[in-house]
Amino acid sequence: MKKFILLLLVALIIALFFGLDLDQYFTLNALKASQEKFTIFQSESPWMVALGVFVLYVMVTALSLPGATIMTLAIGALFGLWVGTILVSFASSIGATAAFLVSRYVLRDVVQHRFGDKLKAINEGMEKDGALYLFTLRLVPVFPFFLINLLMGLTPIHTRTFYWVSQLGMLAGTIVYVNAGTQLAQLDSLSGIVSPVLLLSFALLGMFPLIAKWISRGIQKRRIYARWQRPQSFDRNLIVIGGGAAGLVSAYIAAAVKAKVTLVEADKMGGDCLNSGCVPSKALIKSAKLAHQMATADRYGLEHSTPLFSFKAIMSRVYDVIRTIEPHDSVERYTRLGVEVLQGYAKIIDPWTVEITLNNGAIHRLTTRSIVIAAGARPFVPPLPGIEDVGYVTSHTLWEELAKLDEVPKNLVILGGGPIGCELAQSFARLGSQVTQIERSSRIMIREDVEVSALARNALENDGVKILTNHEALRCEKIGDKKILVVERNGVEQRIEFDVLLCAVGRVARLSGFGLEELDIPTQRTVVTNEYLETIYPNIYAAGDVAGPYQFTHTAAHQAWFATVNALFGEFKRFKVDYSVVPWATFIDPEVARVGLNVQEAQEKNIPHEVTRYDINDLDRAIADSTAYGFVKVLTVPGKDKILGVTIVGEHASDLLAEYVLAMRHGLGLNKILGTIHTYPTLSEANKYAAGEWKRAHAPQRLLAWAQRYHAWKRG
Repeated sequence: MKKFILLLLVALIIALFFGLDLDQYFTLNALKASQEKFTIFQSESPWMVALGVFVLYVMVTALSLPGATIMTLAIGALFGLWVGTILVSFASSIGATAAFLVSRYVLRDVVQHRFGDKLKAINEGMEKDGALYLFTLRLVPVFPFFLINLLMGLTPIHTRTFYWVSQLGMLAGTIVYVNAGTQLAQLDSLSGIVSPVLLLSFALLGMFPLIAKWISRGIQKRRIYARWQRPQSFDRNLIVIGGGAAGLVSAYIAAAVKAKVTLVEADKMGGDCLNSGCVPSKALIKSAKLAHQMATADRYGLEHSTPLFSFKAIMSRVYDVIRTIEPHDSVERYTRLGVEVLQGYAKIIDPWTVEITLNNGAIHRLTTRSIVIAAGARPFVPPLPGIEDVGYVTSHTLWEELAKLDEVPKNLVILGGGPIGCELAQSFARLGSQVTQIERSSRIMIREDVEVSALARNALENDGVKILTNHEALRCEKIGDKKILVVERNGVEQRIEFDVLLCAVGRVARLSGFGLEELDIPTQRTVVTNEYLETIYPNIYAAGDVAGPYQFTHTAAHQAWFATVNALFGEFKRFKVDYSVVPWATFIDPEVARVGLNVQEAQEKNIPHEVTRYDINDLDRAIADSTAYGFVKVLTVPGKDKILGVTIVGEHASDLLAEYVLAMRHGLGLNKILGTIHTYPTLSEANKYAAGEWKRAHAPQRLLAWAQRYHAWKRG
């Protein structure tokens, strides 16, 4: 109500201003006609006139009324250059701040609530560089100052900052107009004040903050590099540390643009994804799924049977898959592409020098203009008492241990209810292991919506996985040949016997051993970088798991493009890394795939949204395949078809998601998906039907009612 009354009052004053034709007094001709009267009055009561003019100027500026320019001329004519400049400078800044505060009080909450997701980048930019941005706008009179006042009120810039930047930024323009006012008799029009030459001068002046920012960046670079001796020439344009997804893409891009690049990798090329992550786990998932389909063949009218298999043969296939894909990431391929590949350990000696200890013991030192750190991450092992005594495996060491086994582990305990833990739990259960999964949180797959977690839990339990949520692992014990994990819930301990203990509780960035400490490069859980993926040294970048915030192969490759292009061409143009559309999937059965927001994130961030849902149990192809389970859930802007996020649960959900990733990346809404022909019968029709559900919910009921009347009239 207070906001409404204030808004009403402002609107009333503005209406009266124009209704009473007060704007006629704020013209150049009116000012020149009344100049003599103003001069006489000012000579009789100089302080009263000064106070009255000051207050009136504040009001005109605060209410965004036309006439500030004419008042500035009048003040110049009455008080001269210096006194007039002081009066206008303070009055205009105070009035502008008042308009700023009104806009902030009345409008900001509404605007931020409704458009908060769209304004996030602007808000972050204003918090960081708002003063510089405002200063630039104030220097260029092409931008209406009253509009700047109102728009700035919608941003997070501090009031005090707004005031002093406005005071300083408007000073040059104030002097020009007040000085023109001292020559009022010689002015025929306002265009005489602001000539094209003067406007160009202001525009050039507006470039000053940008130049100042460039100079400031140069000073910061000099300061950060002060203790190092920069080489006169460089052996390489780029050195990449790490041969995983981010490192390989970085090296590939650098070689493609004919830069001289060296890639350093101590272990296997391809990193965790090829050797111990995505590739072997998906190969195992496929074998386990086929075994499950054989055991449930009666769903397809066939006689089900217990699958007979050799676990060694399954593991042999896993390694065959790795070997088949391996040439894509091999030393030989990258060498042919123009990348120098050195197998060894890299250590950054100074911002331009990398020391490489090769696996054969030889040591090389290379200088380089830029460095990309792509060292990846490693599995985290919880510090449980006794865990070293009983032994354990991680997602990294699991495959080597499995290759030694003749049979699947009889009793497998998995610590962790995230994607890796869930995928492996279901696969081993389908292959015959007795699997117990321990999760300290209240549910597995905690980052997904509650119903997704519940569905995933139901799927795993149907395959025989025993899931213990809200259980805390306390310690490991070894009694004779028995290995035991002790867990606790609500003060009650439980002892779980196992053959193999798999730690899948997350991954931590590799931050030691390659010189970060010596160069004082800040690290937290990852290497600290800015929006360009730069460390504190503008020529040293980080990408992939070591940089965060995501730990996906595809985001590592995505970051690698930004890091490499900025490293090689940042002197001309730098690109901010874009995380606006990041998809991911968990390859349990049914698959869980997501891009953008889900419901729980939208609620946590207070982002207004609508939810549209299509259940796949109604889809013809899914029914024909006996995979009629899961759903497509789409979050949209209220009342609009703009997609905020999508969650798909079902067969091939990760493949179905691609259409929504494309749509979100290029700003296509659900109407575009609905208007796209989808092959019948395919699972992809689920996307179209989900769009149809949204359209049905937003059908123009009033228009349809008129259409019904029209058709009735046509029937007679």
